[in-house]
Amino acid sequence: MSTGGPPLTRDTAGGIPAQHDLGIRVNDFAVKIANVNGTGSASANTLLVRAIFRMGIPVSGTNLFPSNIQGLPTWYEIRVNKTGYTARAIDYDVMVTMNAQTYTADIGEVRKDGYVLYDSTWPLAPELVRADVNFLGVPLTKLCVDNFQESRERILMKNVCYAGALVAFLAIDLKIVSDLLDQVFQRNTQQREFNQLALRLGYEYARKHFDCPLPFRLETMDTTRDKILIDGNTATALGCLYAGATVAAWYPITPSTSVMDNFTALCQAYRREPLPEPGPDGAVQYQNNYLILQAEDELAAIGMVLGANWIGARAFTSTSGPGISLMNELLGLAYYTEIPAVVIDVQRTGPSTGMPTRTQQGDILACAYASHGDTKHILLFPANPAECFEFAVKAFDLAEHFQTPVIMLSDLDIGMNDWVVPTLTWDDSFVPDRGRVLGAADLDAITRFYRYADADGDFVTPRTLPGVDSRGAYLTRGSGHDHHGAYTEVPDQYQEVVDRLTLKHAAAAEHMPAPIVERRDGATIGVVSVGSCDLAVREAVALLGDAGIAVDFIRIRGFPFASDVREFLDDHDVCFVVEQNRDAQLRSLLVIETSVVQDKLRSVLVYGGFPLSAKQVVEGITRQLED
Repeated sequence: MSTGGPPLTRDTAGGIPAQHDLGIRVNDFAVKIANVNGTGSASANTLLVRAIFRMGIPVSGTNLFPSNIQGLPTWYEIRVNKTGYTARAIDYDVMVTMNAQTYTADIGEVRKDGYVLYDSTWPLAPELVRADVNFLGVPLTKLCVDNFQESRERILMKNVCYAGALVAFLAIDLKIVSDLLDQVFQRNTQQREFNQLALRLGYEYARKHFDCPLPFRLETMDTTRDKILIDGNTATALGCLYAGATVAAWYPITPSTSVMDNFTALCQAYRREPLPEPGPDGAVQYQNNYLILQAEDELAAIGMVLGANWIGARAFTSTSGPGISLMNELLGLAYYTEIPAVVIDVQRTGPSTGMPTRTQQGDILACAYASHGDTKHILLFPANPAECFEFAVKAFDLAEHFQTPVIMLSDLDIGMNDWVVPTLTWDDSFVPDRGRVLGAADLDAITRFYRYADADGDFVTPRTLPGVDSRGAYLTRGSGHDHHGAYTEVPDQYQEVVDRLTLKHAAAAEHMPAPIVERRDGATIGVVSVGSCDLAVREAVALLGDAGIAVDFIRIRGFPFASDVREFLDDHDVCFVVEQNRDAQLRSLLVIETSVVQDKLRSVLVYGGFPLSAKQVVEGITRQLED
């Protein structure tokens, strides 16, 4: 058996002829694993990604799963790219087919001269065989039936078994994978032994029956030094903790639930203090310095958040599009009464229930203008988990500085998938921006306090907190009020207040995270994007450049738009706006808020629910350039 050359020209387990591309491709390929939801495959798939990451290789793992508990098809995509382009791939070099219901479609997605790993316990139907694809038959079910007794164990271990085969086929470091299994099951000896056995069964069968590794293979690198593997919802929760949030209210909803799950765990670890007196049994007692409330619905959750912020706590809620819809009324109240609040919106597909476990950027307009009447909200657009951490902290500062709701728009791709990002850092000298809050000493220095008077350079008026001093008392009202805070229906008095709110929102533009801008000599074409499109768009820009099409790129990170955004649009003959929704919401927002010539902006829209790929961006741009 050869360990360094191309694989055999025949699947020795299944007798299926195959053709082979003898070229070697190192650290640059894509794997797709097709399975059935509820079979425990996620753990095995994540194991592979973590091992590749520990080998120092840029990698991404994308989970494409249904919204039911079990039974429907699920896929997991692993992309390895030594230059760091790890956006979702559409053409796959290796396909692991574990779901007979999707065999035809899955095998059809493998690129020419690619590989299909299948369970050869049963023969593959002749109509599924492609002459231009290599088939790798491993009897996964038989291996597990012969070595494990319980039916559930056999189902679970079959996933680890195919992971073991992939370790051999792709030259994943076996010791790293084995060590990871030991870490996961360090407290369960039996499960540790079962998993290690299943790993060896798949690995040894592949090594015995096929030349390993395949032409698509891994070699150790050092590019993940000073990087971590983390999902956006975990990073968001960590950012809220570091920002000083002590109150959270929420209602469970996919895909944002793990934001609050993680925040709860972090608070239990870091927001508790030991009491001076032990309990009756002599054990140390703890006091919680946080409050997390599961509300009866999203409307109640945002109401609780507003109440907590009104009395001076840093409070937030996490939700998704349907929750934003329900929160609209109270978001309008917070905007008009000028109460800080932070909302984490992990976007999914809509409208209505839509597809809860698919990704989209469909809430941009809903969040920008949430509520009836004239409202405009501050939005933040992180592109990866590292920015989720950074922008979560920024959101609280912006909310209190401008006394208004701030909505951070993540999405399912960022929130629930693992990303390789730089190690998160923190400045211990950080001082939160609590905004213009008057205390008793401040009230001593003024004749009389009026809630909506005395605006500063950002058009923000001072506020007071309940119970600090009676001289700072005022009535918070959502009905028409003048700059004193008194009820009014006088047009000029009403307009004075809402006009200042417009100016305040505009002033926030200079406080937004600066857009990321990349320019190239001679480029007259611009590409504009937002959020999780970033990886795919960056790769697409490079591919266009290789094809002789020079384009500049800007990624918008906040709304209201910084002046750099309008300048970028003005500097180019045409700008392609790449986003993941049907109705070109970012493009619409740019037209409304920058007065750019509408015909200058062309849309590239991908909104089927799967993460964006560079191929889709390139095709969308070149097709329009050729028209």
